[in-house]
Amino acid sequence: MDTPEPMPFRYRLIRGIIGFLLRLLGRLHVEGLENLPSHGPLILVTNHLHFLDPPVALAIIPLRSYVLAAEKWETRPIMSWLFKAMDAVFVHRGAADIGALRKVEALLKRGAVVGIAPEGTRSKTGGLQQGKGGAALVASRTGATLIPVVVYGQEKVFQELRRLRRADVHVVIGEPFKLEPPAATHRSRQLDEMTQDIMLRIARLLPPEYRGVYRSAVADEEPPAA
Repeated sequence: MDTPEPMPFRYRLIRGIIGFLLRLLGRLHVEGLENLPSHGPLILVTNHLHFLDPPVALAIIPLRSYVLAAEKWETRPIMSWLFKAMDAVFVHRGAADIGALRKVEALLKRGAVVGIAPEGTRSKTGGLQQGKGGAALVASRTGATLIPVVVYGQEKVFQELRRLRRADVHVVIGEPFKLEPPAATHRSRQLDEMTQDIMLRIARLLPPEYRGVYRSAVADEEPPAA
């Protein structure tokens, strides 16, 4: 696809409402929009702190994007309507969801933009968890470009509102990159290495307190203080 996928009216409406609420209830800071290509196929690889992560990214990313959502949201009031309006791909946890994988690959092959959180589930510690291989596998099978996107501060929106304060919500978009298809041999090890690469790119965009299990790896890359 050489041009951006058109945004349906309901998608634009929801995006506008979420963007308005974000700016009303929080102080929004966005960096790196210039790193986004003008069209897909793209995989937005993101951290996962809060159920607000996909809506925040939806409101900021100026491309029609599809997200993966846990199957539990398919039947929850309000969130079910929101995710279905976004045409989310619902994923069953606990085992490889082949049906969801095929849907994502089909979207990418037609040139879509898809958001994937490699951690697979929301962090309970506030920091990055160990990444899983799904995003690396899909990227290697489709040849899609990856863009690291981090969102943080949205997990504090409601607690700050209770104190009559606005939380600072940050969205940082990193530089695009691609993964080489894994060789026929040592495929599992190569996918692990690709996943590590993806997670480190995400971690580098986050403040140290959000880097979780990747904090020391990123710190080791940084030059020592003078």
